[in-house]
Amino acid sequence: MSAFDRQQSSKQGNQQRSVSSAVILFHVEIENVVPIIEIPGYGNLSAPLVCDELKIQSQNDKEKLAEAKEKVYLKGFYEGIMLVDGYKGQKVQDVKKPIQKMMVERGEAMIYMEPEKQVMSRSADECVVALCDQWYLDYGDAEWKQQANEALKPLETPEQMTREVWDFIFFKTSPFPKTDIPKEHLQRLRREFEYWYPVDVRVSGKDLVPNHLSYYLYNHVAMWPKDNGKWPQAVRANGHLLLNSEKMSKSTGNFLTLTQAIDKFSADGMRLALADAGDTVEDANFVETMADAGILRLYTWVEWVKEMIANQNNLRTGPADTFNDRVFASEMNAGILKTEQHYDRMMYKEALKSGFFEFQAAKDKYRELAIEGMHRDLVFQFIERQTLLLAPICPHLCEYTWGLLAKTGSLTKASWPVAGPVDEILIRSSQYLMETAHDLRLRLKAYMQPPKSKKGDSKPPAKPSHCNIYVAKSYPPWQHSALSLLGKHYKSNNGTLPDNKVIASELGALPELKKYMKRVMPFVAMIKENLEKNGPRVLDLELEFDERAVLMENLVYLTNSLELEQIDVLFASEGDDKVKEDCCPGKPFSVFRSEPGVCVNLVNPQPANGLFSTKVDIRQGDSRDGIIRRLAKVNRLIKDLSRVKLMRYEDPVLGPRRVPVLGQEEQGKLPISNKSVFNVSLEEKRVTLADNGLTVDIGDTLVYLVQ
Repeated sequence: MSAFDRQQSSKQGNQQRSVSSAVILFHVEIENVVPIIEIPGYGNLSAPLVCDELKIQSQNDKEKLAEAKEKVYLKGFYEGIMLVDGYKGQKVQDVKKPIQKMMVERGEAMIYMEPEKQVMSRSADECVVALCDQWYLDYGDAEWKQQANEALKPLETPEQMTREVWDFIFFKTSPFPKTDIPKEHLQRLRREFEYWYPVDVRVSGKDLVPNHLSYYLYNHVAMWPKDNGKWPQAVRANGHLLLNSEKMSKSTGNFLTLTQAIDKFSADGMRLALADAGDTVEDANFVETMADAGILRLYTWVEWVKEMIANQNNLRTGPADTFNDRVFASEMNAGILKTEQHYDRMMYKEALKSGFFEFQAAKDKYRELAIEGMHRDLVFQFIERQTLLLAPICPHLCEYTWGLLAKTGSLTKASWPVAGPVDEILIRSSQYLMETAHDLRLRLKAYMQPPKSKKGDSKPPAKPSHCNIYVAKSYPPWQHSALSLLGKHYKSNNGTLPDNKVIASELGALPELKKYMKRVMPFVAMIKENLEKNGPRVLDLELEFDERAVLMENLVYLTNSLELEQIDVLFASEGDDKVKEDCCPGKPFSVFRSEPGVCVNLVNPQPANGLFSTKVDIRQGDSRDGIIRRLAKVNRLIKDLSRVKLMRYEDPVLGPRRVPVLGQEEQGKLPISNKSVFNVSLEEKRVTLADNGLTVDIGDTLVYLVQ
């Protein structure tokens, strides 16, 4: 593609032009170009031809110019024939060097070199290429070699370390050798060798697996063929380190020194990011944005510890025996065991996952679910255990946290946390709760979608106030039959299931399933998928925990998270045919509905407390506690529901009109007991209260006090 780099013009005395000007020349002075190379397929004017072919308009079409150059240069070098006198008929690749030499000798050209792309030095300077006269060390030089041999003669060499001496050190059964080395010296060497061997683990790069690490095993087996107690116990091969998903390279500038990294991310931030970068022979990937996120996590963790220490007197005390207390304790114990196993196997990414990320997630879930408040003992158990689990990766920060806990002595002298019992069934029941809450949110979102209408004027339904959750003690008959068959095959085939054709044939032969065959095989596919994820327990015909009890114990959480007024948990047998058909163990069925009510004013007469009047709907059958919960959803300043006192006016007509007396806010009012039931007349928009056989009209206003 010489025409791109050099074009000769007969009118201008063989004036040389650059690449950038060559393209313009094609459009302006094409008739003056002198052909110098004939290229098969491109003729003797390859540059204008390929520019037309690629529709190159100007020197600004850099990508197309690069493509054109690549095409024509390659073909021109290997197949091009010279048309210039003196070299006519010869291939370009044969005359390139002679022409280069001739031009340099005439002073018409000079040789220079440049990198293909930008190269950066360790000092962050841009590199250039300099061609210099090179010199090399010739270790084969006879005179130099003779001098080296003379220098070797007076050197002290270990002549005493004979083969017999080494045998005595390495092999217990070898006799003491003939040597002038004192016996106690050799015995000490043998003791030290026996102390350090076998090697617990050798750590090396993955590129050494086919050579050094393989020889390492071969050599040990050869030396101790009958003593496997001397063989290596473990070999750990690690991958290389990427920086921001690219290979680290000083030449490209994608490089970070340890000093720079520590200055940028701190020692513990760097250690956290490196541990999270990856394990095994896969290349680890150090991503700077992830390192920043890790530092933020550490900062958030320390700030939370400080907050818990400052507010520890506000945390719940007494027995730590609620459902979520017990789940949290079990999840902490499980996390300790898993993290210890990962550290033992030098799986630092997995240790960080189970010992920090998942450990923190367990705390966050406990904080969310514990409506009654977190238990103080469990919170501080968590802080201490988290500090110990994270210490191998972030020792400086954990030492600081250890000091916040007012622990005596350094963290480095503390023992590894001892795990208590792990209740796997309890943990799975908590996972069921979270999955059910997630499923209910999706169902509620779908319920709120407007119905499809061709006119496009459909409105979304009113936000539901109530929900019935149905749970099943057993599977519907058709699912029960399918599961029973799968369970038999699983047991008889040593934990495997036959092909779907075999299963479909056997299920199709069951008369009770003929009506459900369109649904049976999708159900079988779902069971097979869950079997791979969760193991054989998915084939059980009943759940391993009380599904209704789990939901009932977390009813307040579910009600609040869905922003509903009331949730009732019922058995599927109490529902209609669709509920009975679709509800199965572990997969509750939900029905949302909106209950109408009568709007009532709720006023707070207490001065200077920021609690204002509001309105809530009272529905048939509401209780005092239900009204207080509804009030707390509207007024976010109310944190502790147990401090709220709900009252009614003795005179529901005149009472709301009287000006309250400072310090006598309860005057003219009566407390509403937890046994009271509200009754509603929607037609009259009237609310009455039934308590101890008495029914009274409450008017349109209630009073709430926060004690």
